[in-house]
Amino acid sequence: MMITKLSRNFRLLSAGAALSLLMMAAPSALAETPKDTLVEGFAIDDIITMDPGEAFELSTAEITTNSYSLLVRLDMDDTSKVKGDLAESWSVSDDGLTYTFKLKSGLKFASGNPITAEDVAWSFERAVKLDKSPAFILTQFGLTGDNVAEKAKAADAGTFVFTVDKAYAPSFVLNCLTATVASVVDKKLVLEHVKAVTPDAEHKYDNDFGNEWLKTGYAGSGAYKMREWRANEVVVLERNDNYYGDKAKLNRVIYRYMKESSAQRLALEAGDIDIARNLEPGDIDAVSKNPDLATTSAPKGTIYYVSLNNKNENLKKPEVQEAFKYLVDYDAIGATLIKGIGEIHQTFLPKGQLGALDENPYKLDVAKAKELLAKAGVPDGFSITMDVRNSQPVTGIAESMQQTLAQAGVKMEIIPGDGKQTLTKYRARTHDMYIGQWGSDYFDPHSNADTFTGNPDNSDAGTVKTLAWRNTWEAPELDKQAKAALLERDAAKRAAIYQDIQKKYLANSPFIFIFQQTEVAGYRKNLKDFKLGPSFDTNFVGPIAKE
Repeated sequence: MMITKLSRNFRLLSAGAALSLLMMAAPSALAETPKDTLVEGFAIDDIITMDPGEAFELSTAEITTNSYSLLVRLDMDDTSKVKGDLAESWSVSDDGLTYTFKLKSGLKFASGNPITAEDVAWSFERAVKLDKSPAFILTQFGLTGDNVAEKAKAADAGTFVFTVDKAYAPSFVLNCLTATVASVVDKKLVLEHVKAVTPDAEHKYDNDFGNEWLKTGYAGSGAYKMREWRANEVVVLERNDNYYGDKAKLNRVIYRYMKESSAQRLALEAGDIDIARNLEPGDIDAVSKNPDLATTSAPKGTIYYVSLNNKNENLKKPEVQEAFKYLVDYDAIGATLIKGIGEIHQTFLPKGQLGALDENPYKLDVAKAKELLAKAGVPDGFSITMDVRNSQPVTGIAESMQQTLAQAGVKMEIIPGDGKQTLTKYRARTHDMYIGQWGSDYFDPHSNADTFTGNPDNSDAGTVKTLAWRNTWEAPELDKQAKAALLERDAAKRAAIYQDIQKKYLANSPFIFIFQQTEVAGYRKNLKDFKLGPSFDTNFVGPIAKE
């Protein structure tokens, strides 16, 4: 589908009407997107909800980072630091337990309502009481539904006070506050959409804190405001003229759901989209040779992995887990499927984070794998399934593993699905194997160390739903080490703890780490100031302009 060049009257249309024209226009050799609109082709089928207190998907985090504000953000000039967003300044008490944030003056939400410390406090309280997947990022500081109003409170309209339960390394606390779940929502606006509920096993409180409305609604203060989301179709952002920072250069941003790399490339070449976000190696080469187009890339803190659910009696065996690590053709995957978009990386901390271990000890070794399978009591192999999001490169990696596992007698059936389907099943712990990606929730090593080792309640009713929990795996000693690293203020000593954890993890865990992402995007050369950030929630669209 091509998009015709639209008249200057386009900017007078509502976002909805403009979107209709963009999506429905007839083919034209002169196709181009409107001058005041950025259109991105993007595989956004993982989006399940737009509520920042609930959302835990990579695509959603990009939308949220452009439409909601935080107390602090990652400093893009030095990712070892954070800088103020809503916060003008902050201080830490001598005992390391109390963080006091002073807000900037004159702040407003997109609605026009003033942003106060009460909004910050209620956003924390709301996230903790909703207790959705990302809530653990805040509750790990000792917050509960019973104490959050006291531990995260407004001292006055411009002062927010946050009290933690232990004297953590301050960088850890501040990095956690850059996560999506710490987004500040418009309390007054959300309360207008609260739905009463009857307390039960799923709902501890008598209202939903506006969750049903915010799944598709918006109550933020970012550079753009979310106008519309239609699942597996489109997300529309519109400039927020109440934004307190540098105003967005364009009137709107449209993320068009496009799954296939080739479709994105063709749309980019035709001018139907301005940016293609999911290009495979062959299409990247084609884009780089087109004089009207360009590519950009950035190393990403995103790890692609395969996990084995320990509910499966065969997959829970340590020998089987190690055998599978020898049944991946890393060299072939690196040379073909991820060429230009990633590099082989076999540990859970991505390069660039404190303590990352750069060791890749595993190679395809069928004979070694067969020895381990025999030791596990399954010399003839067995049958399993793998849930796979129907996009590249994960589909290609799954097909490669299907072939190499078969060489050791393991029959693997691939179950394809869109992002929402595979994630929902994965989070319910009903998979055998799963292939996916994990981006750090905040730029600190504990984000990955905790989710890959922590599992305080391994029952299906467990509320701390880390990746270890999703795969029914417990590693109490490694988890204990990871927790100890939080209290170590010496960076070198802290890094050494994480390196030791990773070495132990390589030898004994149900996770097979494949590669670290290098994000690559193709774009039309009339774009200015388009950059990719170091994490999934640092791709900012506000600075982008068109010539």
